[in-house]
Amino acid sequence: MKLGSSFSVVKGFFQPVVDKIKPFIPTRVYYKQSLFIKYLSFSLVIVFLSFLALGVILTVVISNFWTNQQMGEVEAKATYLSEYIPNYIRVNSPATGRDAEFYYDDPDGRLLEVLDTMAVENNLDIMIVNPVSRVVKAAGSGQSVLEDHIIDPSVTNAAMDNGKYSAKGNLNGIYQNDRYIVAVPLYFNQYSGKVKTFFVGSVVVTSDPNDMSNVMDIVTRLFILSAVAALFLSILAISIFSYNMVKPLKQMAIAAKQFGKGNFSVRVAESTNDEIGELAVAFNNMAESLSSSEITRKSFIANVSHELKTPMTTISGFIDGILDGTIPPEKHSYYLAIVSEEVKRLSRLVHSMLNLSRIDNGELKINYQTFDLANVLINVVITFEQEIYKKNIDIRGLDSITPKNVYGDKDLLHQVVYNLIENAVKFTNDGGYIEFNIYENSEQTVFVIKNSGQGIKKAEIPLVFDRFYKTDKSRSKDKKGLGLGLFLVRSIIRKHGGDITATSEYEEYTEFRFDIPKKQDK
Repeated sequence: MKLGSSFSVVKGFFQPVVDKIKPFIPTRVYYKQSLFIKYLSFSLVIVFLSFLALGVILTVVISNFWTNQQMGEVEAKATYLSEYIPNYIRVNSPATGRDAEFYYDDPDGRLLEVLDTMAVENNLDIMIVNPVSRVVKAAGSGQSVLEDHIIDPSVTNAAMDNGKYSAKGNLNGIYQNDRYIVAVPLYFNQYSGKVKTFFVGSVVVTSDPNDMSNVMDIVTRLFILSAVAALFLSILAISIFSYNMVKPLKQMAIAAKQFGKGNFSVRVAESTNDEIGELAVAFNNMAESLSSSEITRKSFIANVSHELKTPMTTISGFIDGILDGTIPPEKHSYYLAIVSEEVKRLSRLVHSMLNLSRIDNGELKINYQTFDLANVLINVVITFEQEIYKKNIDIRGLDSITPKNVYGDKDLLHQVVYNLIENAVKFTNDGGYIEFNIYENSEQTVFVIKNSGQGIKKAEIPLVFDRFYKTDKSRSKDKKGLGLGLFLVRSIIRKHGGDITATSEYEEYTEFRFDIPKKQDK
């Protein structure tokens, strides 16, 4: 049977119970096929089966205990009588062992009085049986029926052979229903010079098993009452527990619907230390991440809009000025140069966005080749010659760098170097320095760029490689950035199997260091 159908069966079985407790269940929790109903039904089945198993075990144990107890009491009474009755046995002299030579001497009826008293007080039937299995004296509720009756000879024979007989039966049809039967042999000792022992019959004691049935009825009633009370308390406890367990999940479902509507401010209570509590913590962390992503997305849209609007406005204005004659011909070259720079700026923006999309989609492929990283560095520095000259930046270490071949994607690593140098030029103070170094070890090639300037605060260093993160919130220096440069740098380096780190001393310097693994010969 499938799990779903099993729950359906369980739910149908316990539906009357659920209907009774339904008024006490919050409306939001009670709904068709809810986790609350499934868990409650499953738990109640376990509780019910546990009580059922306990009832069966308890019944068997009590039944066996009561049977053994009652049989033991019957055996004790029969053993006592087997020692007491021979006091009233007389024998004709000389005794030859025949039945006719033995008789009971009870002129005042004391023996019968003892038998009757014991039978009535203990709800027993007591029979004195001669060696040929005939009942010669009886006491109890069936006295008139039992006396002078022939019982099953196997009972007396077994008692004589084994010293005792105990079983459950009807004594060869004497009783309509089975009874507990105990038979003990009777012996008479004759003293005539030496002791002679004669088997003179048996004492048979029977007990009605209905006594045990009455006890079992009482025990069963008490057990059922206890089980019903315990089951009710279990339903109440499980209902409360199930509701408290499902409540956080319900809150998460409501919060998830709010997320779908764009509201990321909803949180769930973190009230437990179990797996549900861990799930609540993870859910809230996810909500924080989504909220942060939403803020970042909005900031990104604002930045992209600004970055696209500024160059497009500049380009449009200058082109219109040239076309309508507002800008004189002798100034065309000057303003077209500005338009060219803005077009390049747009190209870099679009290129960064395309690379970002390729990284997100897992489509960024590495075209490996061997090339000189030092040569790439020199070429990139030359492209920033004007900016370096304007800020009077001192370039250090470039003249001491020797060719360093690396194995990677030349275009992508060119972008890495370009982004790092652009970042350094942008944030280096006027009259400051940018220092380069490239060195090798046995496993990798290491590229280091260090620049003076304001530096990065310690708390911001772990964030500089995050997507859209900008340390310069005022945009006073980072006017052309979207916060994608260092994110792309780290993504490209890690695609090559390397890593990049940043260190900084605030208001002194910033240093970036990345490594590229060397080609492994196979």
